[in-house]
Amino acid sequence: MVIEFKPAVRRKSPARLALAGPSGSGKTYTALSLAWEWAQREGGGIGMVDTERGSASKYQGTNGWQWRTLDPDRFSPTSLVEILGAAAGEGFSVFIIDTWSHYWMGQDGMLEQVDRRKAGNNSFSGWKEVNPDERRMIDAMLTFPGHLIVTLRTKTEYLVVDDDKGRSVPRKVGTKPVQRDGLEYEFDIVADLDLSNNLHISKTRLPFLNGQVIAQPGAELATRIADWLDGGEEVPTVAEFRQRVLDVESLEELRELYREIASYRLLGAPTVDHEGTPTTLRELVVAIKEAMETVDAKLAAQRGARDHDGERG
Repeated sequence: MVIEFKPAVRRKSPARLALAGPSGSGKTYTALSLAWEWAQREGGGIGMVDTERGSASKYQGTNGWQWRTLDPDRFSPTSLVEILGAAAGEGFSVFIIDTWSHYWMGQDGMLEQVDRRKAGNNSFSGWKEVNPDERRMIDAMLTFPGHLIVTLRTKTEYLVVDDDKGRSVPRKVGTKPVQRDGLEYEFDIVADLDLSNNLHISKTRLPFLNGQVIAQPGAELATRIADWLDGGEEVPTVAEFRQRVLDVESLEELRELYREIASYRLLGAPTVDHEGTPTTLRELVVAIKEAMETVDAKLAAQRGARDHDGERG
């Protein structure tokens, strides 16, 4: 293996944002507020996975917001990969997963998958089986060809605090996000919302957001984030790579393209094949490779048959 260090380059990229908070903190409203500004800027519309029995649709028409939604009742990690592929095929410029917590603790979510697939009482065997599915889900989320916002439920606790009159009153607060420990840090921005809809930035790769507390976040924040992310170097899009894969004319060209896609870490990117079926760039390349090899094998067999007939003649 050749090890070669190259100059660091900041590349243009879409937003990867995780919003965590207790019930009533405004996670869905904030996600839609930011998404609407990004969609107006990009022009590709908003898609959403609504895991809360269609509750987000109560905001339809608020501030002129419009979006298209999907209300699944099962939440396996692999199903989210397919959903993201379909969303990529639709050309959404922003996609919201509200809430991502269901893919951890909901029906068919990670915890149920582990329990179902473990050997006897050995939970480690279950995790070994399910971890690749989770990795595919994360890869598809992080490589989605548009802005991505996920909301996360938090475990709720009540603290006794003094109000503005000095009286002791209970206050609901959110604590730990409901997801696997550490997964929220896959994102460029992780923020906690309190019950006054204040956004507390807990982790970010965007320097101007470090340590910020933003009251009722909306259009201004969305614009600042998009401006910063747009300041990087242009890179090939998932849609461009998909079309190039579909247009290849030789196996060698396909191998070179595979290596190029891998260099951008986009092999797990969700997309659709030539028939519009959800897939990933990696799976699309493999399917094209197998199809080309089948054609080559048939042509070789036909040539062999002709040669054999010629010898007999």
